[in-house]
Amino acid sequence: MKLSRDESGASLKKKLAKLDYIVTRQNGSHIRLTKSNGENEHHITIPNHDPIKIGLLSKILNDVATELEITREELLKIINE
Repeated sequence: MKLSRDESGASLKKKLAKLDYIVTRQNGSHIRLTKSNGENEHHITIPNHDPIKIGLLSKILNDVATELEITREELLKIINE
């Protein structure tokens, strides 16, 4: 599945909320999302830009997929439903 070239920070934030990522803070145009699972927390920072550059979007999705121990393709299917 290909990455969307017009993904905004706001829409990515909503999609990651499906995976229990919540906004913990915002500093300027950067949004900090956190997912807690028991003892561990996973933090990611996404820019609130429209659109997010494709390389950065790819890195963010790879980081989330690695944390969830799934492939990026599986992640894209989950967040695009």
